[in-house]
Amino acid sequence: MKSSNKNLFKYIFAIVFIALVLGSIYIVYYSNNKSSDTDTEDEEVFDTQNSNISVVEQLKMGISNFDTMNPLLTHNREVIYFDKLVFEPLINITNDYKAELCLAKSIEQTSDTTYKIVVDTSIKWQDGSSLISKDVDFTIRKIKEINSIYSSNVEQIQGIVTPDSETVEITLSDPVPFFEYNLSFPILSSGYYANEDFENSSKIPIGTGMYKIASIDEDNILLIRNDRWRKLKTDTPTTQSISIHKYSAVGEIFNGFKMGNIDLVNTYMSNYSEYVGIMGYNKIEYKGKDFDFISLNCEDGILSDKGVRRAISYGINKNDIISNVFNYEKIASDNMLDYGNYLYNGDGIASDNQDEARKSLEEAGWIFTNNRWQKSINGYVRKLSLNLIVNESNRERVSVAENIKYQLESVGIIINIVKVNDEKYYEYLNNKNYQMIITGISNSINPNIDYFFGDGNLANYNNDSVKANLYNLDSFGEIQKVTNEDCPYIGLYRNKGILLLNANVGGEFNINNFNIYYNFNKWYRQQ
Repeated sequence: MKSSNKNLFKYIFAIVFIALVLGSIYIVYYSNNKSSDTDTEDEEVFDTQNSNISVVEQLKMGISNFDTMNPLLTHNREVIYFDKLVFEPLINITNDYKAELCLAKSIEQTSDTTYKIVVDTSIKWQDGSSLISKDVDFTIRKIKEINSIYSSNVEQIQGIVTPDSETVEITLSDPVPFFEYNLSFPILSSGYYANEDFENSSKIPIGTGMYKIASIDEDNILLIRNDRWRKLKTDTPTTQSISIHKYSAVGEIFNGFKMGNIDLVNTYMSNYSEYVGIMGYNKIEYKGKDFDFISLNCEDGILSDKGVRRAISYGINKNDIISNVFNYEKIASDNMLDYGNYLYNGDGIASDNQDEARKSLEEAGWIFTNNRWQKSINGYVRKLSLNLIVNESNRERVSVAENIKYQLESVGIIINIVKVNDEKYYEYLNNKNYQMIITGISNSINPNIDYFFGDGNLANYNNDSVKANLYNLDSFGEIQKVTNEDCPYIGLYRNKGILLLNANVGGEFNINNFNIYYNFNKWYRQQ
């Protein structure tokens, strides 16, 4: 009896052992199969966990002076950036300012003033309805009716026809160089706003982007991942949701960041360190769109000589301006396209080279005598003395002018600063009746440089080869080479934006002035 019980025990033990082995084999097999069959989202979660990166349940941000999340109505810069996560345009602008198709499947210019756009009707709005051509028609008409930050984008559009659900035909009043860039405004759903008072609607706007607006209340805005986003499987965001807290003042946002209640802050304020200190966070600087430069009148008796214009450029040390005038709050800038545009070739006339400045003047026939440069021009001996116009109300530019005057004196070029009121300043500027003037522009994303080199340009600069190629992007490299040699303008500096990040926030940050949230699907929080 004891022997049979012992044998029975061995039999049961063997069965249990075999069952455990088979179970282990099944688990391993099932896990391997699941790993190989899983979609991109699961793969990204697995990878992030193994690289000490967690899927973020919520990133916390802040905003002040909130107005509306409607992308056509808002005038708040940070809302404009947030909206790029929710709404999409026909044409997207890449981080190096290339135009690429987004909601549009194709855009064809059929004449100087007509365009045919085919929209991707497979794209879904966040309510499940399909994108159609009437949505584009609706959006353009609304922008033209209201005070929108995108009003200038559609200003030249005078006709819109939608012959079918996927086709939009646009007619312009006049040709617009690189008009495709103007199609970078967000598109809204026509059906969603049917029978709505658009400007006063209480409905939460819907888009086609990576995130959707889940709620808006008195204190917070909540964005959550859009399950209908067409790129969800290939570009799965690691951040599940974004909580945007409304603050009454910018200082409160900085304080929230310092206390760890906000994960990141975007700012153009140069004194942000007064609020958040200098330790415990990371920062990313990017070039802004505000570009200041000197325009030199190429029709002036002295400045018509490009040797003089080049000497002035060589004689200016921009980094000295950045440090001594702006305490590094600006970024030195050489060219109207050097804000990150792929068309900028990186070449520019050297600055801070006094030897080259003197050499340029000597080659142009100027003689240095009695600590002054002089030259016989049309039978008269001319001293190298030039007037620099600046508007006296702009204290920064006045300080820049004084810095430039001091720098150029060291190479023998005499600068007389002429400070004028705003009315007189714009009279000089518009009539182009100055020798030199400090001015600036706010760069558009459109790479059109007609303002600088086309007919009636600011510097009275005339080069037939340059004019003939202004609307040919393939010729921009050659244009820069020629204009660097001729030097009708001298770039000085730009403003800069700064993204402040808590130390545990990481990712691929490709920021520009158009969008600070490129590759947001790859932003993460480290454990």
